Amino acid sequence: MSKSTLTAVFIAFLLTSSGAKPNGKNKKQKQVVPAIECEMRSGKINLREFIVKCPANCRESKEKVYGTGVFASISSICNAAIHSGVLSNSGGKVIVMKMAGQASYKGSFANGVRSLSLPNWRESFSVSMGKPKKGVIYPSTLVFVHSRPTTVKTGESKDPLYSTVSPVTEAPEAEPTSTTAPPTTTPVTTPTSTAPPTTTSAKPRATVLKVREAGSSHPYFSAVARQSQSAQGKGPTQAFRGSSVYANRFLPRTNTGVHRPEISSPVRRPPHVPSASAPEPEDHKPPPETSHSRGFNTRGHESPARAPEPGDRTHGDPNCKVDIAFLMDGSWSIGKRRFKIQKDFLVEVSQALNVGADGAMMGIIQYGDDAVTEFSLKHFSSSSDVKPAIGQIVQKGGLSHVGKALSYINKHFFSDANGNRGGAPNVAVVLVDGWPTDRVEEASRLARESGINIFFVTIEGPDENEKQNVVEANFVDKAVCRTNGFYSLPISSWFALRKAVQPLVKRVCDTDRLMCSKTCLNANDIAFVIDGSSSVGTGNFRTVLQFVANVTREFEISDTDTRVGIVQYTYEQRLEFAFGQHNNKADLLNAIKRINYWSGGTSTGAAITYAADQLFSKSKPNKRKIMIVITDGRSYDDVRAPALAVHRKGVIAYSIGIAWAAQDELEYIATDPDRDHSFFVDEFDNLYKYVSKIIHNICNEFNSQPRN
Repeated sequence: MSKSTLTAVFIAFLLTSSGAKPNGKNKKQKQVVPAIECEMRSGKINLREFIVKCPANCRESKEKVYGTGVFASISSICNAAIHSGVLSNSGGKVIVMKMAGQASYKGSFANGVRSLSLPNWRESFSVSMGKPKKGVIYPSTLVFVHSRPTTVKTGESKDPLYSTVSPVTEAPEAEPTSTTAPPTTTPVTTPTSTAPPTTTSAKPRATVLKVREAGSSHPYFSAVARQSQSAQGKGPTQAFRGSSVYANRFLPRTNTGVHRPEISSPVRRPPHVPSASAPEPEDHKPPPETSHSRGFNTRGHESPARAPEPGDRTHGDPNCKVDIAFLMDGSWSIGKRRFKIQKDFLVEVSQALNVGADGAMMGIIQYGDDAVTEFSLKHFSSSSDVKPAIGQIVQKGGLSHVGKALSYINKHFFSDANGNRGGAPNVAVVLVDGWPTDRVEEASRLARESGINIFFVTIEGPDENEKQNVVEANFVDKAVCRTNGFYSLPISSWFALRKAVQPLVKRVCDTDRLMCSKTCLNANDIAFVIDGSSSVGTGNFRTVLQFVANVTREFEISDTDTRVGIVQYTYEQRLEFAFGQHNNKADLLNAIKRINYWSGGTSTGAAITYAADQLFSKSKPNKRKIMIVITDGRSYDDVRAPALAVHRKGVIAYSIGIAWAAQDELEYIATDPDRDHSFFVDEFDNLYKYVSKIIHNICNEFNSQPRN
């Protein structure tokens, strides 16, 4: 046999052997499940469908969830799974399926997790049990979306603000997601160098939709729409607070001459003209190129702002520790001169605040048709750094969409990634020329419920003849935190604006009066008054303590947030612990667990009086006083007079009766209306059913308080 023949036979043998399977069978591929942390959100993962493993005790992390059943992509995956009943608090596997955004997301309370409402979001997801169908194998590793600045290495894109990790998202979204469209490769060219090709996904409509929302058919918007269609994938995007991208923020503007509002647009004042002899016809000409066409906070050849190093930080004023967002009006109605006055005002405010890590930190959002972040809370740690940054802000133009701007800061600005400190109150100061051109009421309500204190500085507000042009009557009262005048500063003229510097600074630094920092979960003094009589028994008493712990677990516990005290009673009363004695949740829950059963008679009326004297007399003036009385029988003394006395002192009383409790006494104890404050269960083991009901009622009552 020839040498060539032997070679051919050997190759054929190798090919045949490579197709053989061990033992004649296919090896079954094993599903590898990647682990995530409690705070991981769906939008951070660049996959359409995937499986993950959640750790235990995510419910205690209080990571936010938006929606019920179908959740907004900024929601914690693990807490959404607990809320849906797919997981318990002990953790486990969960399958995540992404889907289109919803027009609204309704909040609810389920399985110990309170989800929040959201008016709309661009992407959603649902969760299911972590048991893949037969033959289905999910990715064993997760592809993450980069939303933070990354270090540039040799051979990578030269723009330090953006990552070029592939794959990228399908549409500009607060939580970028995976795409089903095949990727296209487009070279990215910078002024200084030619970067290697960057893989992007086709985005045929996203930017155009954003332009349409501007509510105008002005040639400028038509030009932007055309540019957005031709420029897809040609530039990086910057994300804010987890993080929504406004694509037309980065597109070059065309010079289209004087801006003229369409007939269908909200009526605005004509542009300001200082005098007949000194017109400013160029006020409404968009600049040919601005920082908004080049990316976030990049002015000319200036290097991007960086997060300050610890050594760069000044201390600031500890008596004014607040996180402030200034919403500056960039609409065309102002003109160049007044826009400059607005910037000078913000510089003076920053100096008066004494910006620093131990005091006030500030960021600026400019709004017109849309809102954009000029710089976030984390970018500058001293007033001297803030001043030049404000000086470089270029007028954005457009209408005065304040409602859209308030929605923007609520969703994107106050986040850990943007420098929100958590322990400092969140403040939004809105500067508006005349009046907004959209509605502010709903966006303001959602911002207030998120704990944002809204102030309005209205310059040259509408006079009697102009009120017919206002989109929403009484817009200031509908927007601010409280309608008592503290949160609103009307200014008669732009040239008088600087007189508002000190009054504004004094108000935003008065943290005791920033009422919207308080929510239903962090603004209470709660006294539990627990029946320890002989009829309860040791086992049932432990069930009562578990109920108390479950209710307590839902609140934010600290000396400055919600405080809890407990009284146990029989014929006598015993203060188990007072308000502020246990100032973190772990210590408080352990203290509840250590309470010993007393045993004796039932004197509920005396116990209510005792709680008023020992607990509520020491309440802080800015706390809501809440009393929860739990009893299993009729009292040996009168409950009506003690209950009426605490009601008159502003205590909101809840009564929970078990087994032999007297219905009439429960109603006397409870604050009106009884149906919201008085509950009855036939046995101790059913107490758990009322945890969510009590939390819901406490929050509903808090959110419905009059704002005056």
